[in-house]
Amino acid sequence: MTDLSFNSAIQEFLTELFSVKRVSQNTIIAYRKDLTQFSDFCVEQNKTSVVQISERLIRLYIIKLNDDNLVRSSISRKLSAVRGLMNYLYRNDVLNINPISTIKNPKSRRRLPETLDLDSYLKILDIINEDYDEQSSTIVIFELLYGSALRVSELCNLNITDYDADRKTLRILGKGDKTRYVPVGGKSFDVLNKYLSTRKDITQLEPLLLTNTGRRIYPRYVRRVVNKYISKVSDISKRSPHVLRHSAATHMLDRGADLIAVKEILGHENLSTTQIYTQVSVERLKKTYKLAHPKS
Repeated sequence: MTDLSFNSAIQEFLTELFSVKRVSQNTIIAYRKDLTQFSDFCVEQNKTSVVQISERLIRLYIIKLNDDNLVRSSISRKLSAVRGLMNYLYRNDVLNINPISTIKNPKSRRRLPETLDLDSYLKILDIINEDYDEQSSTIVIFELLYGSALRVSELCNLNITDYDADRKTLRILGKGDKTRYVPVGGKSFDVLNKYLSTRKDITQLEPLLLTNTGRRIYPRYVRRVVNKYISKVSDISKRSPHVLRHSAATHMLDRGADLIAVKEILGHENLSTTQIYTQVSVERLKKTYKLAHPKS
């Protein structure tokens, strides 16, 4: 059994995740944050190396997370990071016993994602058209987040070479560096082409979308733009770019789309992840029934 500091153990584990398992940079950042929090707790308990981690210590950490009033989903996420680290250390013979093997993540009821209704989305497009001219990428941001159901990181990473105007598709580099191709709908196609026609001397190496100041769009910029316009038409609590992705998936299923096809468009690895949107559709039907049916 090899003694190893927390910092060294965390760095080795994250290096394996990134280079071997090819997880995204965002996942690495999240894991580093959660594991640093765990290591800080261990140091507070006078544990300075990973070989001192015990089942009791991890259970004390769970108690602390509960005392901090974290919701179950957050506790589960943090424990998943710790579990990954413990499994790595045990697999590489740093630990003789896996201290987390008998500890289960807390069960939590999965929350249904918030969505925009179609009328609200269309209203946003009308407002943007009043605010900006065709040289702005703002309306294209909404069209692709909703029309192609993209993640914000996928949208920001798009280059000119990823857009196939002949086939009306986008090549997307998704989670785990997995490539998929998604369709560009008729309206999105027109808006995107009109925007690109205003760009001068475009080369194949350029970003697909630019901010209004001429640099590549970035997640914080997109979140700020999306929050601004969703706030104008809806009072939903979450106003992030992911709401548009949730809305797109829900609206497709509302209109009879095949679940497998929606899974492929979204780039989900497991069908169970996509099935959450069927629950959203059912809940919408129930709400409509209660509001409109005389026997409700």
